[in-house]
Amino acid sequence: MWLTSENLPSSPEGGDENLLRRAGRFAGWAARTGFTIGKRLPLPGLELAGEGLRQVERQVLTGLRRRLDEVDDPYVVALSAAGAEHAPNGTGELVPAREPLRAAMKELLDRSVGFGREQAREYLYATVLRQLTPDEARIIATLATGAAFPVIDVTERGFGGGRTILRNASTVGKAAGVTLADEVPGYLTRLAGFGLVELDDESAELESQYEILATEDLVRSAAKSARRARLVRRTVRLSRFGVRFWAACDPGEWTRVL
Repeated sequence: MWLTSENLPSSPEGGDENLLRRAGRFAGWAARTGFTIGKRLPLPGLELAGEGLRQVERQVLTGLRRRLDEVDDPYVVALSAAGAEHAPNGTGELVPAREPLRAAMKELLDRSVGFGREQAREYLYATVLRQLTPDEARIIATLATGAAFPVIDVTERGFGGGRTILRNASTVGKAAGVTLADEVPGYLTRLAGFGLVELDDESAELESQYEILATEDLVRSAAKSARRARLVRRTVRLSRFGVRFWAACDPGEWTRVL
């Protein structure tokens, strides 16, 4: 498959087009083309270097990010409205603009009146989707298979339970092929904050995986920094909300480039 103008995702065809479907279609396109351009697809006649191909990827992905950030963002809507309100009125006087934060809140409240259940749900999912990093998307896609993965917290023994040295270390990042493996604890903390994953008690079925996780540098380094280290075992899997979120955003078949 060659990279041509036909392969690139087109711009939105009107503000009323469903944002979530556009993002899903792009994710499917990116999985099939964008994320494999630099390693697999030559450009006939152009002979672009690898850096040139990566620049194309960045431009396309930046364009998607900009659309996701701007479409239906109440703060952006408020800023645009503020600019219009500053325009001269019929008497030539400037109309005072509403404060952007207050206007953004009013925008959300106005939408809450007109939204039905499906619109409210799609808006919720789109808001979460805009905040995910590519690595976090990989983790969600991996957990969407239904598998559970081991999680270890490193705490310091002491009165009252002691302090936590490392929270949410897990092998799910390696399984997902994330780029920033050391950031997996932070990724899981964020995903839990979004309500996309849930952290449960230790699972006996993952005994061997806990032992492997305990030998990883991140966990061992945290344990060495504690006076009396204690490893707390847990598991991570998609939450019920995460399952519904994935069902709405699943781009279909996609290719992992590890």
